[in-house]
Amino acid sequence: MQDKTEPIPFPRTFREACRQFFGNGASAHPAVQFLKYGFVGGLATAVNVAAVFLFCWKVFHCITPDDPFVRLFGLEAGPVDEAARARLTNWAYVCAFPISNAFCYALNRMFVFVPGRHGAVREFAEFLTASAIALAAGMAASWILIHAFGAWTSVGILANLVSAVLINYALRKFVVFKG
Repeated sequence: MQDKTEPIPFPRTFREACRQFFGNGASAHPAVQFLKYGFVGGLATAVNVAAVFLFCWKVFHCITPDDPFVRLFGLEAGPVDEAARARLTNWAYVCAFPISNAFCYALNRMFVFVPGRHGAVREFAEFLTASAIALAAGMAASWILIHAFGAWTSVGILANLVSAVLINYALRKFVVFKG
């Protein structure tokens, strides 16, 4: 691990880029760390989207037959009004939250950020708090798009994801972890 006063140099070779990418958060240049965050975030997003869609489809039945994912995967879905769909989609987010966040926390702690600003319990609590803030903002955006504008559930989920990436990165980098 390098001294905190020495900045980590940008990788100049493919080998160095791989070392920084696959090393821990302390061994990566900020640009590489952001790429790692994007990669881990992509994996966590896949887990989250899969969980949300499974809850929407199988538990809350709030995906309509004209939704692109229903058509893409040949799923069966029945009609549901926009108000119920908006409310039930938010419940699916809440149910998927612990699944995707436990997965995301573990990967971020191991590969992206430098743990240790706080003890592990406080760090995890702050991680979940940051995620909850991002979730609330995303749920609001999703609810507005579905309820007020009649957007597909998929569009609401996409709006949730965009807001989550922006809010979570800032809070995790500057509040939860050492950097």
